[in-house]
Amino acid sequence: MARKRDDDSKTNCEVESALGVIGGRWKGVVLYWLLKGTHRFGELRKRLPNCSQRMLTLQLRELEEDGLVKRTVYPEVPPRVEYALTPFGQSLEPVLLGLRDWGARYKRRLQRAV
Repeated sequence: MARKRDDDSKTNCEVESALGVIGGRWKGVVLYWLLKGTHRFGELRKRLPNCSQRMLTLQLRELEEDGLVKRTVYPEVPPRVEYALTPFGQSLEPVLLGLRDWGARYKRRLQRAV
């Protein structure tokens, strides 16, 4: 179930609530890659080479606690762990694709300024 958050209790701001869940350096990127399907931890590590293993682990745990990501452990030797978006996590698709498009426009703007 989702973690209890008190960070927006004084402002009652929905944007603050949303950013409290998906904000941070790596959560949006992790969610974006999971839009493309289920990934194992090692696959996510390769897609985020600047993110430490510890940080990726923490971000995935928080996303799982918030109900956006489902972690599946298979009883194999060695254990296989896969991450996928929950239906609630999939509801972020238009937001994440909008951020991707905005980021592309921003990068083009920066290139023109050089």
